[in-house]
Amino acid sequence: MQQAILTHKQTLQKIKRIAFEIYERNFEEKHIILAGITGEGYEMARLLRSFIEGISQMEVTLMLINLNKEHPHTAPIQFNIDKTMLAGKAIVVVDDVLNTGRTLAYSLAPFLGVALKRLQVAVMVNRGHHSFPISADYVGYSLSTTLSEHIHVKLTGDEIGVYLS
Repeated sequence: MQQAILTHKQTLQKIKRIAFEIYERNFEEKHIILAGITGEGYEMARLLRSFIEGISQMEVTLMLINLNKEHPHTAPIQFNIDKTMLAGKAIVVVDDVLNTGRTLAYSLAPFLGVALKRLQVAVMVNRGHHSFPISADYVGYSLSTTLSEHIHVKLTGDEIGVYLS
């Protein structure tokens, strides 16, 4: 059984607040890249882009980080844009839930070979069960849960929100 943690309205309000924070910390940038991790991370990046474009003149590029979240070490991580576009840019990697940090750790690895200006992380929910030395620069909601509980972030369809099961 799922219990709503954040409603549709609350979820979008958290994402909008993160968009303002990203803009505030990167206001001198003319261009920023939002790199969403496949699934709800990409959907959150898409929403962030819409909010940032609504409050600033900043050019925002949306990028997909495609990886197997269950077994990220089994296949190479793929981007939907050329890596040469990343050089000298401010990048925000976006995911829905930061739990152990494994998915984010693997998704950040391909950026290490590129001379970036700045690399930041945004998540909707930080559960705090970190096994990897990963932290988020932008967090929509911090939530302490047991290891047996699961957080589901839904950013498409009729049931937009954050749920605990």
